Amino acid sequence: MSKIGKMPINIPEGVRITISDHKVMISGPKGELTLTIPKEVKLTVEPNRVICQAAKGYGNLWGLSRTLINNAVIGVTQEWTRTLELIGVGYRASVEAEDKSIVLIVGFSHPVKISAPPGIAFNVSENKIIISGCDKQRVGEMAAQLRRIRPPEPYKGKGIKYIEEKIKRKVGKVAKAIGVGGKA
Repeated sequence: MSKIGKMPINIPEGVRITISDHKVMISGPKGELTLTIPKEVKLTVEPNRVICQAAKGYGNLWGLSRTLINNAVIGVTQEWTRTLELIGVGYRASVEAEDKSIVLIVGFSHPVKISAPPGIAFNVSENKIIISGCDKQRVGEMAAQLRRIRPPEPYKGKGIKYIEEKIKRKVGKVAKAIGVGGKA
């Protein structure tokens, strides 16, 4: 029995949920999302909440479906955000207004330009990139794609990292030779 699946999903004001043929359409003030749920999971829509039920032996799908629907409800009301930080001398980012793409200058011989997929917005302030959108999976994937361009290196910490990420730093050759930070 799934502890997560048993919890009802509260529907805030302004959110509309429609279920048809194992497809759940969730629309709200920030956007619209469509999810496909397994046939073993049944949804019951009440005035202010949605209740998930699953066939016996499908507790994992039950909790997963409930969580995906809840994430979609949160996304269409508040939007999901992910923040990245640029660390390095001369590393900077800017957003082009005409096509809503982001341009990164991160130590390559050329600037890297990435266009925003539908439903994703970029915002740059100082050395931070804020990615926002109503689909949690797309926002996380876009953040991972930007981080892969220049992941943080362990010696100086230069690169693109998540704001909450801690970089485990290594001791360089010179520090090792003089006996700082470990065995020489």
